[in-house]
Amino acid sequence: MNSKLLNWTLRISVAGEFIGHGVFALQGKKDWVNWFSVFGISDANTATSLLFLIGAMDIALAVLILIKPVRIALLWMAFWGFWTALLRPIVGLPVWDFVERWANWGAPLALLLTLGWPKTFKEWFK
Repeated sequence: MNSKLLNWTLRISVAGEFIGHGVFALQGKKDWVNWFSVFGISDANTATSLLFLIGAMDIALAVLILIKPVRIALLWMAFWGFWTALLRPIVGLPVWDFVERWANWGAPLALLLTLGWPKTFKEWFK
């Protein structure tokens, strides 16, 4: 397969995932606001404000990946995608909600791996 085509397919997929979730977060998706209480944040205003910041970061990272896929951003996105998928069973949803979302962390990880795992600290920022 053409590596450039694969690269762009993954970039667009990752960006779409993070833009979609980012918009939901900016809108203060009620279920997500409620999930903060699992971690001791029961004030809806605080949770909504934190969710807004998370949404803005998700969208900013999505745009960055479309402009230039930076490895450290992709590593964070893979971690964040894994964590937010895992969060579903933690808050009481079926484990299949976690399984269904494996692409949320798999796509950023796949893009990172296609770029090549960094050999130096400096390469994480390229």
